[in-house]
Amino acid sequence: MGERVVSLDYCADQFVLRFVPSEHIAAVSPDARKYFSFMKDAHVAVPSVRSTAEDVLALNPTRVVRSYGGGPGAPAFFKRAGIDVVQLGYPSTIDEVKENILNISTQLDNRVEGLRVVDEFDQRLAQLNTRSDTPTALYTTPGGVTTGPGSLVHQLMVAAGLVNFEERSGWRDLPLEKLVYKQPDQLANATFGDESTHVDPWTRARHPRARALMRNTPGVAFEGAWTSCGAWFLMDAVEALAEASSILQELADD
Repeated sequence: MGERVVSLDYCADQFVLRFVPSEHIAAVSPDARKYFSFMKDAHVAVPSVRSTAEDVLALNPTRVVRSYGGGPGAPAFFKRAGIDVVQLGYPSTIDEVKENILNISTQLDNRVEGLRVVDEFDQRLAQLNTRSDTPTALYTTPGGVTTGPGSLVHQLMVAAGLVNFEERSGWRDLPLEKLVYKQPDQLANATFGDESTHVDPWTRARHPRARALMRNTPGVAFEGAWTSCGAWFLMDAVEALAEASSILQELADD
């Protein structure tokens, strides 16, 4: 029997569907075909499996790939069963994203493709048409949350030639008080194509100041797949941010 790879969650799905030949993929997670899965259209005939031990073992895998799938005890359990475990990292910078791509592609016996993916990533970064000034951008979610320095989203803004409007580190509520006297030049609006997602009457996204911000500030509507996990498709978000910023500059110059 040849290699049989099982992916236990949707971040792992992306790497398995990109770097493992379809004939060696025994199954991916049920989320592999969801809207937030960048590789949802790859190898559509590959079956899916829940990440429970019984279901996975029934497929006789030689290797499992995971980010969080199967719970914290999954790596030790599958290793005891004689199954190779590939554990994804949790990158928080662009350099760590590229390192993760090379690390996982190597473990999946496809470092050549990993090198090609990282090279393309670097080329796209180098070709960005960023503005000469420093416009600000605010990341927003339907739940009224944003993020500052120390997050991967912050890194995407910097790569796109933008200054993060949120100056405090970590994840936090939208800065409504600051928005009373100062506004960002553009938004990175993570509605993921559905503005009702995770919105309840108590979120800061319902506040009149936040609603006015959404109506009056230009920006980019992030697709869910762009930032679903730290991988090569983050570049789609970076390019969208940089392009929107350049268009705003052209409009301002006319």
